[in-house]
Amino acid sequence: MKLLAQTNRIYLGFSLVVYLLTALAFYQISRLLIYDEVESRLRVEKQDFEAYARTHNAWASSPYFVENKIEITPVPGPVQPGEAFVDTLIYNHYDNEMTPFRQLTFFTPIHGQLYRVEIRKSLIQTYRLIEVITVTMVLFLGLLLLGMFWFQSRLSGRLWLPFYDTLSRVKTFDLRQGSPLQLHPSSITEFSELNDVLTKMADKMQHDYQGLKEFTENASHEMQTPLALINAKVEQLIQSSQLTENQSDWIDGIYQASRRMARLNQGLLLLAKIDNGQFGDTHTVDLTAELMQRLTDMDEVIAHKQLTVSSDLREPFRGQLPPFLADSLVTNLISNAIRHNQPGGAIHVCSSAETLALSNTGFAPVTDPGTLFDRFKKGAANAESVGLGLAIVRQICHSYELGVDYQYQSGIHTLTLTRQFAGTERVNGMGIAAS
Repeated sequence: MKLLAQTNRIYLGFSLVVYLLTALAFYQISRLLIYDEVESRLRVEKQDFEAYARTHNAWASSPYFVENKIEITPVPGPVQPGEAFVDTLIYNHYDNEMTPFRQLTFFTPIHGQLYRVEIRKSLIQTYRLIEVITVTMVLFLGLLLLGMFWFQSRLSGRLWLPFYDTLSRVKTFDLRQGSPLQLHPSSITEFSELNDVLTKMADKMQHDYQGLKEFTENASHEMQTPLALINAKVEQLIQSSQLTENQSDWIDGIYQASRRMARLNQGLLLLAKIDNGQFGDTHTVDLTAELMQRLTDMDEVIAHKQLTVSSDLREPFRGQLPPFLADSLVTNLISNAIRHNQPGGAIHVCSSAETLALSNTGFAPVTDPGTLFDRFKKGAANAESVGLGLAIVRQICHSYELGVDYQYQSGIHTLTLTRQFAGTERVNGMGIAAS
């Protein structure tokens, strides 16, 4: 929910509570004032009645009291003197309905006899007045509330317009284009300061991005050449017949270290390029077909390790990513399944429109399952592994809206790709080694 909508909702809810409480308080105050007026008139009628009774020492219907209804009843015994106000209903024969009255009850002696006197005053006009006041108040408060809400929405929308303009420009800003972030100036101090901070941050990010991009490009070109030269020279030395056994062992160690360095360099450069978004040519790639093709290409390795390959291909699993990264993704998955399998083990592929699962037999590694996809994490001491395979798999999946999930159960390791972006890997059971 947008901040402006959330603010307007809070303002509307708070205003409704305040207006309802105000309306209730206004109604009660109006009712008390009107009742006070009615009771004051009833007390005046009481004084007139008592004055009339003292003067005439008797009581009879008199046109002097035609405004109110007066009823007197003799009381046989002594009572506590005082007066009381109550609301009552009296049946109206003309309108055929009950009519509300305010009643004053008191006791007074007449001709030596104590009487209970009840003076009633109609509340119809009072109720109508309260209704008119209440309806008028609710109407005006409602109009005021709607007017204030409309004004607040328009005012907030106009005040927040520079923020939304800045937000839209930040969303469309692309580091790879090389153009600076252009933000419109704002007369509001907070938004102006925000634009300054974002502009400086974008400039710094572009500078760092360009520097990192140049480094990866230079490293990709310049470091591969000497590494390839070292490997070529070492291979020539290994083939020499003039070396002693110790010298051959030393040169073989150098050769293995140089090959490891080359793989490590390629893996780190690939991760850096993926982080920088330097692969932009995305296509719809059938990852199931790529995986099966890579298994076919590695038939000799699979046969050498005496592995059995099976598959359950219901539907092809497709993803939107560059073909080069798709090849790297499936290569790392298969290399991981072969390298950390056991002799005479099995590899199983299960494919559907939403998932692509690659399972392999193998021993349970001692690595913490939560660190499987971290860089340089290996489940076993393997000289051929540099610990970047699953890190590359995770980075490719995160960059191109694919989820990666790992499970280990009963000696079976399973890596599953899903179409829905998972954000972080879910790891259950024991871990599997990264390539």
